[in-house]
Amino acid sequence: MPEFTLRSLYPEDIQQVSDIESSLAGSPRMFFLEKRLAAASAIPENFITCAVTENRKLAGYGFARVLEGEFGSKSAIAVLDTVGVAPEYQGRGIGNMILSGIERRMKNRDITVIQTQTVWSRYAMIRFFAATGFSMATGQIIERDTSPLNGDVAPVAPGIVVRALKGTDISAINKIDTKLTGLDRSAYFASKFREMLDDSGVRVSMVAEHEGIISGYIMARVDYGEFGQVEKAAVIDTIGVHPDYAGTGVGHELLSQLLVNLATLQVEVVRTKVEHENSGLRNFLAKRGFKPSQRLILTKEIH
Repeated sequence: MPEFTLRSLYPEDIQQVSDIESSLAGSPRMFFLEKRLAAASAIPENFITCAVTENRKLAGYGFARVLEGEFGSKSAIAVLDTVGVAPEYQGRGIGNMILSGIERRMKNRDITVIQTQTVWSRYAMIRFFAATGFSMATGQIIERDTSPLNGDVAPVAPGIVVRALKGTDISAINKIDTKLTGLDRSAYFASKFREMLDDSGVRVSMVAEHEGIISGYIMARVDYGEFGQVEKAAVIDTIGVHPDYAGTGVGHELLSQLLVNLATLQVEVVRTKVEHENSGLRNFLAKRGFKPSQRLILTKEIH
């Protein structure tokens, strides 16, 4: 009987991971993998990784990001965004070993929920997740292309300027978020600002200013490999407008400029997750062309 070893992934695993990617998808996501492994080493608190090896040969691997605050979440969750098993090891329970290893690491960090996404037509993946205790989550992925917004919304208030997010903006963004949520999510935003330098995605986050005062923000990234995708897609993590500027077109202007920037980067799709009860955000995005995605959100509670 072979002896399998369970451990974390390391940057030096990149070539073996790439080889497995090539055998599974035919197109290794080297940029994504290199950046994700480097980020997991640089910011270990933001990631959970797991590798299964046999005599130092990589049989399978998984990446989970630790998120706390994205899409309005009030507690930390783990998001499994990459999992792969070498073809010669499939059917031998390696996927279950990877998932179990990630779940044990979650328990050690008091994280009780793991989520993932998959396209509804990937039946094998859906069967795997169903067999390991996942079910449909309450939220929904919505998306649109990066064509310009139409002009049927009232113009933005005079004096509003949209610019790229800077590290010094964190205090103002924390204050706006606290006014909107009633929560102190400074740790979440500190993590997001660190990701601007260290994570795998291209950051395209912005703020809106009025006479030098930040009136709103949108935090987004372009990633090249989450959930097995090979196309460039942008993800909006969070958007917020100071209550004093509600109804002035700040949110519209932020989203409009984001789409322009994404189109320049040749990104064709932007996605986000909305909870069913968040009718305000859902209506705002629906009016701006967002529609339900073909991607499903699956979730599991760890006991």
